[in-house]
Amino acid sequence: MTIIHEHADESQPLLRKTTRQRSSTARWRKHMTTYVSRDYADVVLVCCYFITGLLDSCSISVWGSFVSMQTGNTVYIGLGLAAPWESTRWIKSAVSLGSFCVGSFVFSRFHHFFSPKRRWVLCTSFTVQFILTAIAAALVTTMGVPDFKDEIGWHVLLPIALVAFQACGQAFTSRALRHDALTSVVLTGIYIDLFSDAEMLCLGNSERNRRVGSTVCLLAGACLGGIFAHSSIGIAGALWVAALLKLVVVVIWAVWPARRETL
Repeated sequence: MTIIHEHADESQPLLRKTTRQRSSTARWRKHMTTYVSRDYADVVLVCCYFITGLLDSCSISVWGSFVSMQTGNTVYIGLGLAAPWESTRWIKSAVSLGSFCVGSFVFSRFHHFFSPKRRWVLCTSFTVQFILTAIAAALVTTMGVPDFKDEIGWHVLLPIALVAFQACGQAFTSRALRHDALTSVVLTGIYIDLFSDAEMLCLGNSERNRRVGSTVCLLAGACLGGIFAHSSIGIAGALWVAALLKLVVVVIWAVWPARRETL
């Protein structure tokens, strides 16, 4: 009887540890499958404009094409088709636009299939963006940048394709969180809405604040990207900074408050 009692006592800590582990796993699973709150989520989307400005200003300076804002790339493609012998910019723009369109298809299906506002879905989306941006940064760091803008090759086209593809994940987040105007890839519509707003000068105008914040963030990112492009840091540094910022957003979504359940 004593031996049985001792064996029972020895098994208790292991049982308690297993129970705690299961409880922690269940809590973590519940935390990651909850829907994130939309309250103040627009602040994260506005800050994403900084990443867009950083990447696009550097890419247009070094590669001669955009990686996020596809209106400019569409114009470059049109100019290239009209006079393809003048520059290879239209080829890089076509690669960027094609990758962006494929990324839009992939990220939108991923979000819709698993539910757009689930915490793990948002974290996974930005983790993929981080990985693709980091791969592009590693390629540029290893292979270097072209000596002139018209140079094309896999070491130029592949980083453009990777960064353009991941840009859709960031852009689609605005759709997932129902802040459709904050796509982080265009400002034209924001300028129209900002300066046509009858209450533009009113205090407490949250829509005005979002538009101004988006413009300021993209401009600040573009300035920093321009500084990087004209320094020894180069586009590789801009890509590494963008990748780090993507990782920061992953952490933000991981700890973001959950949506309050309504009865």
